[in-house]
Amino acid sequence: MAETGKGVTAGKLAITVQKRLSRAQEKVLQKLGKADETRDEVFEEMVANFNKQMGEGTKLQKDLKAYLTAVKTMHETSRRLQDCLADMYEPEWFGKEEMDTLVEDTDTQWLDFHQNITDNSVLSMDSYLAQFPDIKARIAKRDRKMVDFDSARHHFSSLQKGKKKDEAKIAKAEEELGRAQKIFEELNVELQDQLPVLWDSRVGVYVNTFQSLAGNQEKFHREMSKLSQNLNDIMTKLEEQRQLKKDGTTAAKTVLAGKSEEANHSRAATSPTRPGPPPSRPPPSQRPQQDESLDDDISDINAEPTTPQEGSWDSWHEETAADGEERLQEQLQVGWDYNAQTNWDSNDASVEPGGWGHDEAQSSSSNSSDYELPPGFLYKVKAIHEYAATDGDELELTIGDVVLVVAFDNPDEQDDGWLMGVQESVWKRSKDISSKGVFPENFTQKF
Repeated sequence: MAETGKGVTAGKLAITVQKRLSRAQEKVLQKLGKADETRDEVFEEMVANFNKQMGEGTKLQKDLKAYLTAVKTMHETSRRLQDCLADMYEPEWFGKEEMDTLVEDTDTQWLDFHQNITDNSVLSMDSYLAQFPDIKARIAKRDRKMVDFDSARHHFSSLQKGKKKDEAKIAKAEEELGRAQKIFEELNVELQDQLPVLWDSRVGVYVNTFQSLAGNQEKFHREMSKLSQNLNDIMTKLEEQRQLKKDGTTAAKTVLAGKSEEANHSRAATSPTRPGPPPSRPPPSQRPQQDESLDDDISDINAEPTTPQEGSWDSWHEETAADGEERLQEQLQVGWDYNAQTNWDSNDASVEPGGWGHDEAQSSSSNSSDYELPPGFLYKVKAIHEYAATDGDELELTIGDVVLVVAFDNPDEQDDGWLMGVQESVWKRSKDISSKGVFPENFTQKF
């Protein structure tokens, strides 16, 4: 007990035991109603507030420490996660150095947050609650001294009311009563001054604790938000880098495929220009087979006459040559008609501008059943590249456009590498041949 200490003598121990017995007897008498008890309702309310305040503070301290433990756990988890990311992040990836710095900064922010909560909230709450045990002990001591005071008061009163009055005992009881009353009142006054102050202090403690906690949280999350944004930016740029690499690979494959297609194309894929007059067209590589009469007539034409006819030699020679040329043209025409009828392969005959071989005639025949074809139609082509017209007599081409190729009105006007045609969609809609124009051949593909 508070009244005993180290080196207790037998006399002091006996006094302590006697006090405990006297207090126990007084409590029993008070409960039985045989002795009155000193009551102070204002002080009892203060004690009730004290107990409530101590309970709330103890709970707050416990929850703060649990929060601090959770922050420490989150710090450990975050550090492992960041270390995992840093280990997986390959050196050649974008932002490797920034990633390593970000990991260090994240760990630093967690350390600062943990330390600030400890210093500004947890330790402050520990200091606040440290005063409660002492005050609680003094309240208990005040209760004991109040019982001693009541006991001394009842003892002094009983001696005064006794039939045989012993003045010496009465004087001693009065002295003990005065001493007990003084001790009790000193403790009582002191506690009545401290308890209200302590009760009011809880508001400031709560404000400082949670304000500090909120400030540290706000600072921590603000800094962590910046780091999170930096991490997001690094990840975004890393994805962009991967996509660019992927697109580059796809583009390279596309270029290779385009080069292969151009290599297989029969025409050179160069930017078209408007050259000068075209060179003279070479004759067909093979002549169509002619009938025997054609050969005989040609032989007759080429044979030199043995005897002159009427008139001079020169006039006879001119008439014979003219007549032979006319017969040759007629037989050549017969040969071309024969070529069309016997379905010779288009690869065995060359086609002059303004005419067609077997393939073109067959294409024209197959398409003529769909709609009326424009005059001089040769064949169809499809645009494989876009072309922007640079002159008023040129066609605009969009990939996929179908153009009906027609012969030039004057073959001498045809430039090398250029064709004349009309958009199929325009022709179907208006049947207007005046909408025709020239376009680069190598921007299209025949079909």
